Amino acid sequence: MPKYLLIMRGTDESNAAMMADIDEMMATTRQFIEEMVKAGVLLAAEGLDDPARSVVVDFSGEAPVVTDGPYGETKELFGGFFLLDVASKQEAVEWAKRVPAARGSKIEVRRVPGSDEVPQVGE
Repeated sequence: MPKYLLIMRGTDESNAAMMADIDEMMATTRQFIEEMVKAGVLLAAEGLDDPARSVVVDFSGEAPVVTDGPYGETKELFGGFFLLDVASKQEAVEWAKRVPAARGSKIEVRRVPGSDEVPQVGE
């Protein structure tokens, strides 16, 4: 079966809304994860730390430049993911529509190519 990554994207506003009711959001998310486990589709799930604690390695110049904090021009930040093993893109979309998310958030659904689809060295 193909794998799909559900990428959680939030804005400053949606992240603030989520944090305002974090206990309820965490309980709802745990329940959602349990449903995916029972359905046998969840391979992995992780949330990311506050973007203010990140660093950015920028390769736009001669040498990489490291700066603190999130990338300055980003309007949406990658906040975490669910990796699913499902039969189709449509099934992944149906799971994405059930993700507990704050208003203003987005879930991007992307297929993860199998190893047989990645070009091999020397081909």
